Amino acid sequence: MAETPTPPDEAERLRDLDELGALEAPLEPDFDAVATLAAHICRAPVALVNLLDGERQYFRGRAGTTWTCADRSSGYCQYAIFGRELLEIPDTLADPRYRENAVAQGEPYVRYYAGMPLVSGRGHALGTVCVVDHRPRRLTAEQRETLGILAGSVVTMLELHRRARDAGRTGTARPPELERLKDRFLTSINHELRTPMTSIRSALQLLREGGLDEDTERRFLLVMERNNERLLGLLDELLLVTSLNAGTALFSPRRVDLAETVRRAVDDVADGARRRRHTLRVHARSGVAVRADAERLRLALRHVLDNAVKFTPPGGAIDVAVTADPRPAVEVRDTGIGIRPEDLDRVLEDFYRAPEAEERAIGGTGLGLAIADKVLRLHGGEVRVESEPGRGTRVRLTLPVFTGPGPDRASSPDSSGSDSSGSDSSGPDASGPDASGPDASGPDASGRAGDGGEAATGTR
Repeated sequence: MAETPTPPDEAERLRDLDELGALEAPLEPDFDAVATLAAHICRAPVALVNLLDGERQYFRGRAGTTWTCADRSSGYCQYAIFGRELLEIPDTLADPRYRENAVAQGEPYVRYYAGMPLVSGRGHALGTVCVVDHRPRRLTAEQRETLGILAGSVVTMLELHRRARDAGRTGTARPPELERLKDRFLTSINHELRTPMTSIRSALQLLREGGLDEDTERRFLLVMERNNERLLGLLDELLLVTSLNAGTALFSPRRVDLAETVRRAVDDVADGARRRRHTLRVHARSGVAVRADAERLRLALRHVLDNAVKFTPPGGAIDVAVTADPRPAVEVRDTGIGIRPEDLDRVLEDFYRAPEAEERAIGGTGLGLAIADKVLRLHGGEVRVESEPGRGTRVRLTLPVFTGPGPDRASSPDSSGSDSSGSDSSGPDASGPDASGPDASGPDASGRAGDGGEAATGTR
């Protein structure tokens, strides 16, 4: 029989479990739904969402059983969290490592086990989503993938519960501005969190009721996966803004070609612009070198571009220009709804959403421009926003002049160095008044991007 293993990160794992409030989080209905879906998709009589502390395991989600907890040494989840990857035991009695376990030798006579670890954002295995059966068998590739998706959903629920709990704590009196920030956070996050969670919950309910064909089940699973990605994206935004505010965000600057980074950010929002029938033009002069963390800068640009896509009515125009003088800069101009003068001074604040966004039901958390501003300041740059209601918005991201050694032509850390730009004569030159010389314009991306929808990653 295999020895009861202790993960090498046991102390940190237990601390993470405690800080998440995982054993107290009021999420049983959601976890029961996850277990039900796992049992249904894997065609197993029993499924669990199982969290393990130092001595016991707690079945926070259950399908096909009334068990609520057990000794940690009972069963096989202890091995799954040690290995940190899917553990599948096709026949427990045929495997000398596991056949002496009490759950195989006696009630409930487990002959088959498959457990997917719940790995937190800090990298610790907190428990499993697992299925058991009374006969030997194996999962299909699709069933393995499903367990992975469901495990990710459970971790997302726990992380979001912690964020909501921390935001709602009161304790000592806080400054009024902190209270206003908390109120904005709760208001902004409410819709963005509830919409995908409601969609996931509805899909789980329909799957639980049964009677669906395989194609329909697969479609519901894709809906859950897409909404889980949306929740993960929301969580990533919250964690990023927290680290940027605390000054702990990772920052790895190097010499990069600003135009290449811009083109990649434009590609990120191209599908959204196509769906909204926008004309998306890029005037990206290659060879403008900046010292930047390419991925952080790309994220900031993506937030600004995503705002332009979402806040520009269908059929509008978005122009993106890279300039070199007097300082390297990226300018994004749109023909969108614009921002009122009284809101301009606040659009870079965390969680701030202009009234027009609420009135027009434009999704977002109010973090897009705030993140862009923080990332630019991390680079020693700045973000400036100019806008006129009904006439569009101009966002200019300026970076310090690159003074480091190296060839005249910069390179992107994930670029082959080739210049894919071509001439653009489809609209007005958006290179800005301080452009130096003619621009090499990227291809017209009209119809190449579109409606933010579920894929939206930034907000104004």
